[in-house]
Amino acid sequence: MYKTLALHLKNAENVVVLTGAGVSTASGIPDFRSSEGLWSEDDSREYYMSTDYFFHNPNDFWKKYKAIFRLKLLKNYRPNAVHQFIKELENNERGVTVITQNVDGLHHLADSQKVIEYHGTLNRSSCTNCGRSFSLDYVMQDPVPYCNQCESILKPDVLLFGDLITAHEEAEKVINQSDLLLVMGTSLLVTPFSLLPYYAAEKGITTAMINNEPTAKDGLFDFVIHEDLSEAVNNLYTYL
Repeated sequence: MYKTLALHLKNAENVVVLTGAGVSTASGIPDFRSSEGLWSEDDSREYYMSTDYFFHNPNDFWKKYKAIFRLKLLKNYRPNAVHQFIKELENNERGVTVITQNVDGLHHLADSQKVIEYHGTLNRSSCTNCGRSFSLDYVMQDPVPYCNQCESILKPDVLLFGDLITAHEEAEKVINQSDLLLVMGTSLLVTPFSLLPYYAAEKGITTAMINNEPTAKDGLFDFVIHEDLSEAVNNLYTYL
C-alpha cells in the first residue's frame, strides 16, 4: 500500500492535502473532537464559542475563549514530522496546497507555501468595526482586546459556531486542479469540510486517507491506511 501510494505521490504534479486534528496531536495540541478531546468535557463549550455568545457577552466570551483554546500555550507548539512531510512534498517541485481544519497555524510555521485555513486561525483577530487585523501577541496583552484605532472590540479570526464558511469554494477550486487528494488525521465528521473528498472522487481524482483509526468515509478512497501518522509518513519516506 505504501509503495503504491508513494508512486502516485511521485507522479503527481498537483497534490492537495486535507488535514485535521490528528496532524497536530503529535505537537501536543489536543484533538478537540475525539472521545478524549476537550469538547467532550463540556457540551456547553459550543454555546460559549459561538458568534451569538460573542456579541451577547464579549467580555465573558474572551475569558472562556482564551482558556478553552489555551492561547497562552499556543506559541509553545511546534510543527511535527507530519507537517514537515507535507512541506517536503512541496520541496520536490510539485504543487502542494494544504486545506486544514486546524486553527493552530503549524502549517505556516512549517513553511508550507499554500495553506487554506478552512476554519480560520487562532493567531489573528480582527476589529468588528474597521476590520483591522491584530496579532496573537496583541490579543494577549489585555483580558479583552480592543482595536487601538477605533476602540471597538476584536473578534477572533477562528471560525466560531454560527459563522459562515467562506473557504469552501476556494477549496473546491484547488482540488479541481489537482491529480491527488491526500487526507490526513481527520475522521471527516464536520461538514462542509467532509464533502471535499466526495468532490474529488466525482472529478476522478486519486484519493488517499491516512488516519490512526477507521472512519465512516473510508470506502470513498482509493488508498486507506490506518496507522499513527508519524509512523505512516516515515513509511512513505522509505519509498519517496
